[in-house]
Amino acid sequence: MPQPNRHHLPPADLWPTRLPIADVEYPNPVNLATVLLDRHVESGGAARTAIHADDGRVTYGELQRLTNRVGNALQRLGIGPGDRVAMRLMNGPRFVATWLAIQKIGAIGVSTMPMLRARELAYIVNDSEAALVVCQHDLIDELARAQSSFQRPVPIVTWGRGASNDAGPAKAFEDVITTASDELAPVQGSDDDVALIAYTSGSTGVPKGATHTASDVLASADCYARHILDPRPDDVFGGHPTLAFTFGLGGLLVFPFRAGAATSLIGRFTVDALLARIAADRITVLFCAATTYRLLLQHPGLEHSYDLSSLRLCVSAGEPLPASVYEEWRRPTRVELLDGIGSTEMFHIFISSRAGAVRPGSTGTIVPGYDARIVDDDLREVPRGTPGLLAVRGPTGCRYWRKPERQREYVRGGWNVTGDIYRQDEDGYFWYQCRTDDLIICGGYNIAGPEIENVLIEHAAVLEAAVVASPDPVRGAVPKAFIVLKDGVIASDVLAAELQDHVKRELAPYKYPREIEFVTELPRTETGKIRRAVLREREAQRAARSTA
Repeated sequence: MPQPNRHHLPPADLWPTRLPIADVEYPNPVNLATVLLDRHVESGGAARTAIHADDGRVTYGELQRLTNRVGNALQRLGIGPGDRVAMRLMNGPRFVATWLAIQKIGAIGVSTMPMLRARELAYIVNDSEAALVVCQHDLIDELARAQSSFQRPVPIVTWGRGASNDAGPAKAFEDVITTASDELAPVQGSDDDVALIAYTSGSTGVPKGATHTASDVLASADCYARHILDPRPDDVFGGHPTLAFTFGLGGLLVFPFRAGAATSLIGRFTVDALLARIAADRITVLFCAATTYRLLLQHPGLEHSYDLSSLRLCVSAGEPLPASVYEEWRRPTRVELLDGIGSTEMFHIFISSRAGAVRPGSTGTIVPGYDARIVDDDLREVPRGTPGLLAVRGPTGCRYWRKPERQREYVRGGWNVTGDIYRQDEDGYFWYQCRTDDLIICGGYNIAGPEIENVLIEHAAVLEAAVVASPDPVRGAVPKAFIVLKDGVIASDVLAAELQDHVKRELAPYKYPREIEFVTELPRTETGKIRRAVLREREAQRAARSTA
């Protein structure tokens, strides 16, 4: 049964070029719940552990039965193929079963970050035209606040007891699930049916819904995970990112289940909780953002209080991984940290470092199945070593939901143009420079803020740094650094001067930050990315006030 609402996708002539994967063919149609869950049960793996959760383990057989009951419950509530189901759930078996059930009945999953507030939730529910919201009982408050901004009535069901909202008691999902059958046949749709809408973090404006099909999701597993991670059935995947973020969805659900492996899911992240679960669940493949690795490195018991010997690979994405963090992580753990770049629009990572071939500070090389190049504004490839725009294509690509004008910006000439400035060296390694809107033009010089940030965090006093353009009446703009210091370090003018001198020693002198402001934290998106646009706007407003 074909999905309705395909008119919400951009015109086909705005779609990116798709590249086939060598030696991989998917059945038409393909149902993700069948591939990621049912086949493992049918092949004798029902007793294998699928999820290590906060309150125990869940086998593949148990997960299948729960998924089927959830799917039947959703159908009882009127959900059918093509309907959007918004999810507001913490990492855990409930999230996994709900997401797989949505796939099994041919609906479209719309995951939302647990930290989103009412305004953001209302936007996603309205933009996706959600037919239902499944919400964890202790996350209901912001959703209840959002209801008054819904453009049409949207029913809410909650997992957990005692939940209520301003419109009266929310329907308890357990009441529907408990009486539902644990047998469910998968809905067979069409190969180009949308399986999920993943909303971007909104770091550059209003969040955009990136759509992906079932084959997109599997392609990431069969390109990136297969070739870079070499997943095995005895692996245990784990880490920090929420499953509502495609980095987490791939790394902590799709990739382990594609291989018949296990995943370790933490409901509420703390550094201690993650370190304890690495040891207890014997996590082998760890997914975290660079910021999380820095937090782990700050933990006084990292080397002596926790057993990290099970780790074989660690993955970083979502923000550039400085060479200093790579070196600091490998020193106590003796495990390689693989940086990579992906995007919500591409679903997951398409350029990555590889075990045994890491060049610290580089994002790595092209993931098999993808093609990438560095181009100018006219999409002409630039010489090796020259910074330019990153353009990529492969078996996945951008198709925005209800955003044809943004589609034209992201996809040009069949290429996905990510908005990142990179350079590629003679050996094919890609080196991140900055985002296009992070470029600082100071007295005619082009300065990449992240380059300065990487040098600043090499200093023993610095935990985090963000460098943005600050308006200047003479030079147009100058680099300004916002610095978060490590615990116990005291901010001072002397330290600011020391940091400026540190940058001058390591980089061309014109790149040093003319101003330094010490802060307790940096503004971030729900996915953990630094919101440099907030800092730039703050500086622009400050400059406007000073000249008023």
